[in-house]
Amino acid sequence: MPRLLGHREGVQSLKRLVKHAALRQLRYLTVYAFSSENWTRSQEEVEYLMDLFGRVLTDELAELAEAKVRLRFIGDLAGMPLELQRRLSQSMEKTEQNTGLNLQVALNYGSRLELTEATRRIANAVQAGTLKVDQITPDLIAQYLYTKDLPDPDLMIRTGGEMRLSNYLLWQSAYTELYVTEVMWPEFDEDEFDKALAEFSNRQRRYGS
Repeated sequence: MPRLLGHREGVQSLKRLVKHAALRQLRYLTVYAFSSENWTRSQEEVEYLMDLFGRVLTDELAELAEAKVRLRFIGDLAGMPLELQRRLSQSMEKTEQNTGLNLQVALNYGSRLELTEATRRIANAVQAGTLKVDQITPDLIAQYLYTKDLPDPDLMIRTGGEMRLSNYLLWQSAYTELYVTEVMWPEFDEDEFDKALAEFSNRQRRYGS
């Protein structure tokens, strides 16, 4: 079936899982919507995705706000179309005080880009004399990332049988549990999500010990 149809159905899958995650009383859910490398896809697909993001915000924001979902976008948002940037900013402002599920959507995101930008900002701070080299620690580096106010993920789910991290949250996922399923994202429903949570609950996390 056409790739564009897959993107549209993927949005429906996300809507279902956001509701389900809230019912499961999860605090954080982060999804990878558009990578910094996805600009190399066909112009038709990129334009469709930009339009889709805008339409989803218009159609779903009120429902998300009513459900007390706090919506945030992580990535190089300055690289997105200007009108979409405006909508992204408005949606984050509208849901900023919500106390339910924290939903992060990674847009124009790439972990290597994130780490490169963080390194540049740290280097500028050292050069400006506002930061000493011996003050650079893992905790300080984390404060320069897009996810500075978020906990590291406990579980990363890869659908479609993909056995790679795809430049996603590389720093943050140092001790994240991985779960890979052959189910494609548009077909990844509440039951499949519960399977991932059940397997995660049975794992013993060692954190390098």
